[in-house]
Amino acid sequence: MRTLSRTLPIALDAIWAYRLRSVFTACAVGLGIAALTVIVTAVDGAQRMALEIVDMFGPEAAFVLGGDIRSRAVGKRTYTLTLEDAKHIRESLPGVYMVVPLRARRNVPIRAGAKNMVVPVVAGTTADYARVWNWPLSEGRDISPKDVELSAKVGLIGDSVAKELFGNESPIGRTVFVKDFTVQIIGRLAYRGVTGGGGAVDERIIIPLSTLTKRFNMNRKYFRALRVKFHNPEYMDTHTQNLRSLLRRLHGLEQGQDDDFTILTADEILNFISMLKGSLVLFLGITAGVGMLVGGFVLANLFHISVSERTTEIGIRKAMGAKSWAITAQFLTEAALLTLIGAGLGMVLGLGLGQTLSRLGILEIQFSWKVFLLSLASALALAFVFGIKPARRAAAMDPVEALRTGGS
Repeated sequence: MRTLSRTLPIALDAIWAYRLRSVFTACAVGLGIAALTVIVTAVDGAQRMALEIVDMFGPEAAFVLGGDIRSRAVGKRTYTLTLEDAKHIRESLPGVYMVVPLRARRNVPIRAGAKNMVVPVVAGTTADYARVWNWPLSEGRDISPKDVELSAKVGLIGDSVAKELFGNESPIGRTVFVKDFTVQIIGRLAYRGVTGGGGAVDERIIIPLSTLTKRFNMNRKYFRALRVKFHNPEYMDTHTQNLRSLLRRLHGLEQGQDDDFTILTADEILNFISMLKGSLVLFLGITAGVGMLVGGFVLANLFHISVSERTTEIGIRKAMGAKSWAITAQFLTEAALLTLIGAGLGMVLGLGLGQTLSRLGILEIQFSWKVFLLSLASALALAFVFGIKPARRAAAMDPVEALRTGGS
């Protein structure tokens, strides 16, 4: 502690005396720390998003999409699921307790009074949409079998759409023009804040499937997706295999033919997000590593120059009895102060960049104290690894030779 109290003022004076060089060093370190901040917050954000998506998806559910989304072959059909498929799954597949078909119309203009907007998704569904998606209603009721039977012009409204059109007022019972027909709002979905297919999930309106196909003049035989919920989620692998076998039989697919549908479960979503997160870590990790190395090399080179320019100062201190370890401690303290300043700049820059990427929808970030601690630890590690050699070089100088060299 006593050594620190002696070396700290000297280190601060040296940093101020060579402030242009100090700023350059801190900025170089800061760029590396900024990259590190982005990677940590992005990985934490991806992990949070994965948990939110899985929680929303549900461990007991399967989501079936028409067409094989893993195959990009030209001409592949995407509308391969029918109401007959839904009926057979509901009636003959063991363990099933809910089957809800889904279809959507994208980028639909809507209006309520003087307010206009375009919603990314108007979805059509059969009864119990909120229940099948584990999505509570903040007010109102869900779509009922009667609504589907009568092709009723009723719907559920996403939280963001409700706020945009009605502010803090309740949307229940209010009328919304969806393209060229009216929809009476019967339920408001609770806020989720998750981005899904077609945009934020809170920016959508849900109406009966029969109403969607009728009002938008869509094919009534096929639909795009199917949500299936099972009892006993611990047997999801078996449920999924049975579902796949049944759909292949219903679609008349022979052995060796590819599926004309895709089944997604919570485990598959987690595996995909883990793979995506691994790629993110690799890419940003290399970027952060290169940035840190660049900052470290800048620090080492500038300190070597600093030692060469400060031989007189070093010679005087050693001639007055300063020990070699004290000289080493002084230069390492200077290095640590510069890298810590750089860490502060880097965290501010990294968080600002992360927020920008988050607003643009490129990355999801999550700030935690881990970012702060890792940045400080990395900064101190840079100071020691890249500052120890010039510090030892300064400490090893002969005082007489140092004074002669500095005076010449």
